[in-house]
Amino acid sequence: MRRQIAAAGAAVATLLGGCAQNAAMEATAQERADRELAAALEGRVRGEPVDCVSASGLEAPRIIDRDTLLYRPVGDTVWRNELPVGCTPLRGGSPTLIVELHGSQLCQNDSFRVLEQGASIPSASCRLGQFIPYRRPD
Repeated sequence: MRRQIAAAGAAVATLLGGCAQNAAMEATAQERADRELAAALEGRVRGEPVDCVSASGLEAPRIIDRDTLLYRPVGDTVWRNELPVGCTPLRGGSPTLIVELHGSQLCQNDSFRVLEQGASIPSASCRLGQFIPYRRPD
């Protein structure tokens, strides 16, 4: 009986240690994402959100975290897109986003899928949110 209790205690300790390690890694990833976002938007002023932006001239999105994408056009505006529901496949690495365009604009609620490097099957669909402009003050 004592051996069973000791084994159960060791298993719980191992499980809790793994949970703590995962929480620490998630905190570190979120801190990195926060720093990256702050650096990308530094010196810019937030504007009013819009539902759609022209897709022509936009660079590939920069993935900040599973909730945030940044789009840079040829001009000076940075468009921040806060996904309405986090997109779990947007985690680390350099995935490719497959966006389903309906016309010449990217719009709120447009779907996209994530293709991870080395994979041949994309993820389930995720949705874009509103586009928030960040511009340098005049």
